[in-house]
Amino acid sequence: MGDLRANFLTRAVEWLRAGYPAGVPRGDYVALLGVLRRKLTEDEVRRIAVDLAERSVLAGADPISTADIEQMISAAMLQQATPEDVVRVSARLAAGGWPLADPPEAG
Repeated sequence: MGDLRANFLTRAVEWLRAGYPAGVPRGDYVALLGVLRRKLTEDEVRRIAVDLAERSVLAGADPISTADIEQMISAAMLQQATPEDVVRVSARLAAGGWPLADPPEAG
């Protein structure tokens, strides 16, 4: 992975931590993973999912396992996020600094 991409992935984890300082609620994972897929590769989403699962276990309250998140990563599960879920998650990510808008095309 290139330095620029690795830096973006590191920043993505930082944005998630800022947007969800107390950890991601179980009900937000489906929409969150769907939003992440818009900017990240499948492998990057999986790496972030593992990080989220590890943080969830450390937080103690209603921990989510890597296996739970892997099940949510499937396309069928991600399609079940409601528009309201996506708006809520997008707002949390934006509050943490996540770039929701795509950068303008170079002209």
